[in-house]
Amino acid sequence: MEWAGWRLGGKGAVDVAVAAVVALTIGYAIVDPPGPSSWWPTWSAWPVAVVVSFPIVLRRRLPRTMLGLACAAGVLATLAGAVAPGVIWLTFAPTVLVLYLAASTTSVAWSAAGLAACLSAAVTAVLIFYAQVLPDFRPAPAPSEMPPYWPVEIGAIGVLLTTGWAVGTTVRWKRDKTARHLHHLSEAAVADERRRIARELHDVIGHSMSLIAVKATVANHVADARPQEVRAALSVIEQTSRSTLTEIHRVLGLLRSDDDPQQAHTPVPGMADLPELAAHARAAGVEVDLTVREEAAIPPAVALSVYRIVQQALTNVITHAAPTRCSVTVDVDNREARIEIVDDGPRHGRPPRAHHGGHGGHGGHGGHGGHGLIGMRERARMYGGTFSAGHRAEGGFRVSARLPYDRNGSVT
Repeated sequence: MEWAGWRLGGKGAVDVAVAAVVALTIGYAIVDPPGPSSWWPTWSAWPVAVVVSFPIVLRRRLPRTMLGLACAAGVLATLAGAVAPGVIWLTFAPTVLVLYLAASTTSVAWSAAGLAACLSAAVTAVLIFYAQVLPDFRPAPAPSEMPPYWPVEIGAIGVLLTTGWAVGTTVRWKRDKTARHLHHLSEAAVADERRRIARELHDVIGHSMSLIAVKATVANHVADARPQEVRAALSVIEQTSRSTLTEIHRVLGLLRSDDDPQQAHTPVPGMADLPELAAHARAAGVEVDLTVREEAAIPPAVALSVYRIVQQALTNVITHAAPTRCSVTVDVDNREARIEIVDDGPRHGRPPRAHHGGHGGHGGHGGHGGHGLIGMRERARMYGGTFSAGHRAEGGFRVSARLPYDRNGSVT
């Protein structure tokens, strides 16, 4: 239902029903007041009740305007003698309902000013009514009825208006508090997503660039003596670069909206891609012994974390220990995924890398807060698991992680 550009929805229908009930109540109170009756004809009670209650209908659309209209209607009805003593407070019930909505939707300063203005106008109208209008009313037909008493009317109006404003202000405060809480949750979610994307980019770029750097170094040193090795190194660099660009596009695609029709959904790496990681490491001079025992289907999110942990661990081996030997063991059952990467350390005679401090940098990478081990630790902690990394007494380095999960891939 539409009227004058205003759509009558669920809340609008409720307001119409409330206005009708209030109008009927005010009309009956004017027809049969507890004290003297007005000189106005009896039938006039209903138009007066409709006019006084009408602002309730439009209070959601125009709260400020309807507050002024409701208060003005109540004041004019009182000063004109259209209502009777003892029911004047009821004439301001629509003002209370509109004031509640205004207080719950507008600023506290504005609604407080509206409360003060309505209360002052109502008190003034009641005092004028009892001083100048009431003497012209017809006497009450029954002497047992409640005598007119203006302090009661002013007190009732004051209590109702103040209560309506206080309830509306409380509703607004709670609504604003909830909105701020949701905003903080949204900001936290965005920050978590940014950290996740940063870890993804670090893992992808760190692994690939380490492999490219190793192969480029090999190609540079044997360019004249063994050109066939140069071609093999360049082939590895080409393949690694292409796969890295694909991964980067996939990760950056997370920053785009989900409903973007042009976004290509590249498959997320998982358990099936572990052999490819091992092949890349072998191309960089690491003898990788990969063992995967998968007794149950692993959730995609957990599979991605397993892949990234293995990827980063192999990246560290390539960067700090190659050429060397490394064993990768991934054991998955229906409750958790266990990962272990163990390398033998740099082979005898390999000069340490100055910028990493030799293989000691392999351990130092985590000991000094490097992003690689920190990222692996965060992935394990995300599932309530455990992570450890450190030097082995017999030489080399060991990385171990445990990721518990349920069948939905959430923390157990």
